[in-house]
Amino acid sequence: MALWQVILFAVLQGITELFPVSSVAHAVLLPAILHWNITKEGLLPFTVMLHLGTAFALFFFFWPEWRDLILAVISPGRWQTAEGKRMLRLLLRLVVATVPAAAIGFLFEKALSLHFPSGTSAAFFLMVNGLVLILSDRRRALAVEKSRGISGREMLDEEIVRLSYGKSTLIGLAQSLALIPGFSRSGMTMVAGIFAGLSYEAAARFSFLLATPIILGAGILEVPKLLHADLNHLLVPAILGGISAGIAATVSVWLLMRYFHAHEVKAFRPFGIYCILAGLFALIYLSFGG
Repeated sequence: MALWQVILFAVLQGITELFPVSSVAHAVLLPAILHWNITKEGLLPFTVMLHLGTAFALFFFFWPEWRDLILAVISPGRWQTAEGKRMLRLLLRLVVATVPAAAIGFLFEKALSLHFPSGTSAAFFLMVNGLVLILSDRRRALAVEKSRGISGREMLDEEIVRLSYGKSTLIGLAQSLALIPGFSRSGMTMVAGIFAGLSYEAAARFSFLLATPIILGAGILEVPKLLHADLNHLLVPAILGGISAGIAATVSVWLLMRYFHAHEVKAFRPFGIYCILAGLFALIYLSFGG
């Protein structure tokens, strides 16, 4: 890949991983539409390296939360404080919501990877992703009065820790839909959060906190493949891409948290419309023009 291709690919990933528009679909569709010569074996580990850049960006953006979560675990003296109890409850919900996607990914990784490069299926599920986003806006509109005015870190965390473990598990199951190219991990977890009763801002916060462990786990499995003799030429581009994706992700999460803070209804509609139109264009192009 040329340097400009690496940067374009990485910036697109850093944006689409956090925006609810499926980074994996874009990772599949961009090379297919532009006829880039990326092998099946190289595309997945290269893309996961870009995801790692995003994960580190999220970790540093939400560092105050991760710092308090870590301190709540390793400092017994904090367990009896209100802040420590809240952080432990938040951590338990993150763990519960992480397990389903991790288990499904581990069990079905090989079967799912066989379908990873399919552009037409990614385009189709991208359209489905958009439809789900639009429909979830209607659910949010019905519940908006219950959470009007909620803001601030403590209030958002309090929304999340009020989730039952059952609802946390369902959000984790929604996250596993991202194993199918076309479904957005952030989009599906936010949609599940909306159906669980969270506000847009709290659902986005929970989704972004969930992203770090699941992406790091995927990186541990996939990035070592770049050290394989047939793929080591991708290592330097992947590192440069990971840095670029991390920068793009930092800007994206900053914009998105402010966007969801400012919108109480119909926040998903622009993303849903984009997914439907982009998926339809890609499907038509790949079926007839590509």
